[in-house]
Amino acid sequence: MELGFIGLGKMGMNMVTRLRRDQHRVVVYDRSNELIKQAESQGCVGSSSLPDLVGKLSIPRVVWVMVPSGAPTEETIKAVADHLQSGDIIVDGGNTRFHDDVRRAAELKKKGIHYVDAGTSGGIWGLKVGYCLMVGGDEAVVKRVEPAFQTLAPENGWAHVGAVGAGHYVKMVHNGIEYSMMQGYAEGFELMSKSEYKLDLARIADLWMHGSVVRSWLLELAASALKEDQKLENLKGYVQDSGEGRWMIADAIEKDVPVPTLTTALFTRFRSRQEESFAEKMLAALRNAFGGHAVRR
Repeated sequence: MELGFIGLGKMGMNMVTRLRRDQHRVVVYDRSNELIKQAESQGCVGSSSLPDLVGKLSIPRVVWVMVPSGAPTEETIKAVADHLQSGDIIVDGGNTRFHDDVRRAAELKKKGIHYVDAGTSGGIWGLKVGYCLMVGGDEAVVKRVEPAFQTLAPENGWAHVGAVGAGHYVKMVHNGIEYSMMQGYAEGFELMSKSEYKLDLARIADLWMHGSVVRSWLLELAASALKEDQKLENLKGYVQDSGEGRWMIADAIEKDVPVPTLTTALFTRFRSRQEESFAEKMLAALRNAFGGHAVRR
């Protein structure tokens, strides 16, 4: 098929490369001319602006937006929609909050423009192994983009999961589970790192990949990281979050669903960004005040 593609970051560039391997015609745009040139070297058609991108696509058009979530996505979708017409499709493949999908789809519908949300998992490995795609939107509209989904995903790696917003909703929950799994591995490996047995953590991670009930791709990545740096001495324990965990907790509160594992994992990330914790200073002060326990100054 033919589609426009906006955003050539790490994931975006890999995605257009994968699309070109399957001979799709891809018209690209990015604020970086260097990235446009790199995509052109993969066989993509470069464009100098959003109007130029739209003008190089056949009607009805499909435009995939792959830029950072929040304001960049919002602004890009509004800007490109100004140059599209009734019957065209916008696909948002970033990490958008599902409420925003529903609102955008309603706004675009007034212009006759269709909207599809595609929760995309796979990170920088997607070029090699494919992207797991969780897709929301009207069935007939999703069908029109199916050739691209089939190329981007591995076998059985994409699904139309529901109406507009469902794709990003499922991806939000996916990321919440991901947070929890990573936290479980992190705590287990920390405990083993303190063991009197002087364990080979990389070997254990690799061992668990063979028949263990906790085997996973995340564990495979843990094994690789530990082989490079057994004590992870070249890393700082500073962990960001991209927002989906917060959105999942908010949704869980709204629905009265307990998600304690995710909540702990997210709050641990917050703690990782503090050089010193005021709360822990307060604990030390109180313990000293009531019990005379020693403090460090």
